[in-house]
Amino acid sequence: MMSSLLKTLVATAALCSVVGASAQELKIGYVNGERVLREAVPARAAQAKLEAEFKKRETELNDVGSKLRMAMEKLEKEAPTLAESERSRRQRDLAEQQRDFERKRRELLEDLNQRKNEELAAVTERASKVIKQIFEQEKYDVILQEVVFAGPRVDITKKVIDALNAGK
Repeated sequence: MMSSLLKTLVATAALCSVVGASAQELKIGYVNGERVLREAVPARAAQAKLEAEFKKRETELNDVGSKLRMAMEKLEKEAPTLAESERSRRQRDLAEQQRDFERKRRELLEDLNQRKNEELAAVTERASKVIKQIFEQEKYDVILQEVVFAGPRVDITKKVIDALNAGK
């Protein structure tokens, strides 16, 4: 299985041979996908939506974590003066609370990642449609997204971002 870089190099070499044969006929474009996801209004709106959606759970989890830490510190200070049975009981309770906290934290991260992927897929789909429109309307021969280097002459990222921002 070829690595992504090797595939890119092979594709670039193939394009270079075609460009050499018909330099004036070939129209190439490049889109920086990371920049689109960072700068486009729909991508930023999706990020804000996720932050708002998970803010309450994150705050609650942070509060539980702080309370748990304080309870552990309190037990540590009081441990020498507590009876063995009381110390053991409180340690078990704190261990159970710690497991519950870790489980809730994992669930939050899993839910957040799932929602991020959903929102990212929606933005990526919209960006792909915009790229296809630009490809067809401006008669490009090829538009690349993963390249090692691309000059500003072929970079159409700004055009894609502007089209996404305009809601096309």
